[in-house]
Amino acid sequence: MAVLARTGDKVSALAKSLGISQSCLSNWVRQADAGDGRSDGLTSQEKKELVELRRKTRQLELENQILKQAAAYFARENVVPK
Repeated sequence: MAVLARTGDKVSALAKSLGISQSCLSNWVRQADAGDGRSDGLTSQEKKELVELRRKTRQLELENQILKQAAAYFARENVVPK
């Protein structure tokens, strides 16, 4: 369908002939362009990977913060006389 949309026909007329909304067809064309390397957009698979990587990054940052606090706690415990 992305090929049809690139033939010069109006997207609205093409979408109507296919029985879908213009925005739906535009989204498909944009995704096809990203998948073909024609644009800088992300494919749906790349978007999923990006979401997962951001989730993992947040988790690792939280774990790092906890470890820093634990290290500071145990360092104070060893310095303070009992």
